[in-house]
Amino acid sequence: MADVAKARPASTILLLRDSTGPDGNGEIEVFMMVRHYEIDFNSGALVFPGGSVDAGDHEIAGNPDLFAGGEGHDAETLGFRIAAIRETFEESGILLAKPRGSTALVDAKRAGEIETLHRAALCDGKITFQKILADNGMLLSLDGLVPYAHWITPEGMPKRFDTWFFLAAAPPEQLGAHDGKESTDSIWVSPREALAGGDSGRFKLPFPTTRNLIKLGKHRTVKDALDAARQSRIVTVMPVMTRLNGGRQLRIPAEAGYDGELFEVGAA
Repeated sequence: MADVAKARPASTILLLRDSTGPDGNGEIEVFMMVRHYEIDFNSGALVFPGGSVDAGDHEIAGNPDLFAGGEGHDAETLGFRIAAIRETFEESGILLAKPRGSTALVDAKRAGEIETLHRAALCDGKITFQKILADNGMLLSLDGLVPYAHWITPEGMPKRFDTWFFLAAAPPEQLGAHDGKESTDSIWVSPREALAGGDSGRFKLPFPTTRNLIKLGKHRTVKDALDAARQSRIVTVMPVMTRLNGGRQLRIPAEAGYDGELFEVGAA
């Protein structure tokens, strides 16, 4: 039997805002990015910001002076949450942090200054996220993250991730932008529009992204989505591939809350 690749810990954030459209249609919007076509995982796909947990995230987890809202969480859980915020800053420029001594998220002007000074250097490995936080008097807003889903890449895949999805209300007026390297475009989009784009071929949507967009689209406001997530039980999903009548199907736990258990994903 071939060795099963170990699933790498990873985190993803669904950054949410209420619709800013002129028609006031009441749809929730989520920040998404198009992965670069040369990236070896989900190339060209429309995805939420996120990536692997790294050693620097665990170093921050060991320094409670750099985050707020970490009470009651073990080191592993802290690592997932810290990675989610760091990756979001790297990939979108949006910073989910509070100035030391403040209960409010950093304002857009100050966040923009920090991004301009440090984002590129962080992505290039020339500075650590820990140093950025310490030098700018910032505390990561871990209490702003609401656990939403937990997906593990199926066994048999060459690259596997153990990924926690979080919901977070986007900081006011922090609009976000792709980095031009790992991602080539970015958009604030309603779940309805993203899913329609997946159906039409405008967007390439990975299976977990599709299911989480459908789930998110049941809520009309950010508050509704966050409240529902806080009240929900998270069931770990590791899809199992099956083949039937020339097609491929993925089986996931029915109790995970994705309106089904067996989903067709194309020809074998």
